[in-house]
Amino acid sequence: MSLTENKIGSYSEKDVIFLLKDLKQANLEGRTEEREAVIQSGIHYSESLPKEKLPSQSYLSLFHESLAASKREAARLVSILSERILNQRGKNIVLVSLARAGTPVGILIKRYIAIKYGIELPHYSVSIIRGRGIDANAIKYICSMHPLSDIQFIDGWTGKGAIQRELTRSVDSLNDECNLGLKDSLAVLCDPGDCAALYGTKKDFFLPSSCLNATVSGLISRTVLNQQYISSDDFHGAKYYREWMEHDLSIYFIDEISSQFPEIIHSHPRNEIGLSKELDEPGWKGIQDVLKIQKEFKIDDTNLIKPGIGETTRVLLRRMPWKILIGERGNESLNHILMLAEERKVPVEYYEGMSYACCGIIQSVKGV
Repeated sequence: MSLTENKIGSYSEKDVIFLLKDLKQANLEGRTEEREAVIQSGIHYSESLPKEKLPSQSYLSLFHESLAASKREAARLVSILSERILNQRGKNIVLVSLARAGTPVGILIKRYIAIKYGIELPHYSVSIIRGRGIDANAIKYICSMHPLSDIQFIDGWTGKGAIQRELTRSVDSLNDECNLGLKDSLAVLCDPGDCAALYGTKKDFFLPSSCLNATVSGLISRTVLNQQYISSDDFHGAKYYREWMEHDLSIYFIDEISSQFPEIIHSHPRNEIGLSKELDEPGWKGIQDVLKIQKEFKIDDTNLIKPGIGETTRVLLRRMPWKILIGERGNESLNHILMLAEERKVPVEYYEGMSYACCGIIQSVKGV
């Protein structure tokens, strides 16, 4: 397997090491409409990239307002999740975040544990792709570098649970092949899909990093697995958008939330941070809601249904949305959703009773 020749991503390597091949020369981006048609025709989404653009000034202002309003709660949820990880998995662990939504959360967990306990845990970010699995080369590399440590996988949030199922399949396969003793434990900041082993909250919390793309994720694109550019010995790939350095908010976002940690640590004993109640076993309620939506709206493929704030944001930023379902009126966490929907002229409907605050539905190229 080959390591990237140069550092990739705008984060310090003290925060995270990306195990990704930089595809800076690859021609992967396409127009949204063309890419949607290709994906729905059966070409895997990981073989191309959406064309990213910098956010408008009004949308950027909304990001800053949202971050100011939510950073205290985000920090509290990070503290809960971090304590639960240490309680369940111990301190001899390697943090492995799933690129790219999991990367900021992994960095925040690493920083919280360092501030409170003085422990500098190793932290890597690797690719996992629905339908193709986790990057086996990256996991084997981590295990070779840390043979006596356990891996804790980290992501930002859950949707339908597809990534948890993919992680379980990948872990089972790697354990069978290499006898690595991996666990498929996934830690997420919010688990509205009700499918993760470790979580900060079951509520559909708005993490402001979900409303931007590369400029809050270390200037990294979403990950790519295309045999034209990725050999069997390579890590999965991604693009590093160095040209956007002056617009990068990745470290700013981390610093704003982690600045809240000292007060949280001082104000709350450990037993009040994540250890005050038993963790609920995954009930997979989210997928039940998705199947209900699929039936009511007569949608052929559940892959066109993207539940939760994070996934709905992704639909509006890089897919062809058909409509947006909103769980309740007046939810200020959805202001950016409503702004994007208005900009793209996507209809919004109110749909009560789901586990999620909102749900994005992708337009079928065959007509929904």
